[in-house]
Amino acid sequence: MSKKIYALLLAAVMVLSVFAFAGCNETTENSSEAGGEETNDFKVGFIFLHDENSTYDKNFMDAAREAQTALGLTDEQVIFKVNIPESSACYDAACELVDEGCDLIFADSFGHEAFIFQAAQEFPEVQFCHATGTSAHVKKLANFHNAFASIYEGRYVAGIAAGMKLNEMIAAGKITAEQAVIGYVGAFDYAEVVSGMTSFFLGARSVCESATMKVKYTNSWFDIALEREAALALIDSGCVLISQHADSEGAPKACEERKIPNVAYNISTISMGPTTAIISSKIDWTPYFKLIIEKTKSGKGNEIPFDWCGGFNEGSVKVTELNTAVAAEGTQAALDKAIADFKAGTLKVFDTSKFTVNGETLTEYLADVDGDFTGETNVIHDGFFDESAKDQRSAPYFDIKYIDGISAL
Repeated sequence: MSKKIYALLLAAVMVLSVFAFAGCNETTENSSEAGGEETNDFKVGFIFLHDENSTYDKNFMDAAREAQTALGLTDEQVIFKVNIPESSACYDAACELVDEGCDLIFADSFGHEAFIFQAAQEFPEVQFCHATGTSAHVKKLANFHNAFASIYEGRYVAGIAAGMKLNEMIAAGKITAEQAVIGYVGAFDYAEVVSGMTSFFLGARSVCESATMKVKYTNSWFDIALEREAALALIDSGCVLISQHADSEGAPKACEERKIPNVAYNISTISMGPTTAIISSKIDWTPYFKLIIEKTKSGKGNEIPFDWCGGFNEGSVKVTELNTAVAAEGTQAALDKAIADFKAGTLKVFDTSKFTVNGETLTEYLADVDGDFTGETNVIHDGFFDESAKDQRSAPYFDIKYIDGISAL
């Protein structure tokens, strides 16, 4: 072999070695990413039942943006899908988000759950999280998770504000004690709504013993006209204060029109009812969004709890700014005391000594914790109904219609 040919062969071997080394480095980098290091191409997708005109969905959207800012994600890394119904359209939206490169997908409505679970089974490399669902703790699929918050505690606190307003109206001679009737606009008679309205009523009753409540359902999560009509019907039936578990401004604006005090949900409604809005309770989803994004981004999505529930201590349950122009004197101090008691674990919303059902005190109740429409778990112990228990499930299962003092209109 000539020296010239030998030199050419040696040069070729050196070039191949460089490429091989570079390829090895690339493989190592990709392997480390798969093993848990953060990647720069991370994307998260959100599926919303409605758009920002829904107070419910806007609350989720605001939290998503807050988490995005806190974690330094770009707009290209956060994708919203809005007005996605509780149908196969949800599955289609999830598949689209996977195709767009999302590593994590979150859906915000109860009826989305079956379709999110379907997508989770099909795309095991993507983490799927869902609000208000009931099945993750039973199915135990590694990339499928449910979450909620102990919002019944926030509802109770908002109820205190309502009860104090009723007391003020009684003291001023505007109503009698017997006329302290609350109206409640409910979306559906699901456990989530029933739990919320009952806890709100118990909060009001804790300070205004004569309070009673009438409920009218719209059978829709979001319908401005129906929610307005329900609020007006309740007012016309004699209700002197209105609250709601419905997702539009229909009820708050009806209250402002009729000059009836209002306690809302999800967002502050002071701008809608400056002379009638008192306060709102809300779930702040920012802590959960930060948790699931950080876990997924670092390759630890399997560490996201199957079922997660946050409260006042986690910053997941909140009440909005108190409208001091409408609220009764001393309300803020009363709210602060109740929140401190919830944080300390000394206040229980569903204390069975504080309510009856058909005149009886409950000592046992089999709740549908597993989401199969069968009451299988006794959730009363130590003198209280243990709603959204951390060892059970996060979504509400208090479905007793109705405790004494509450009736349907």
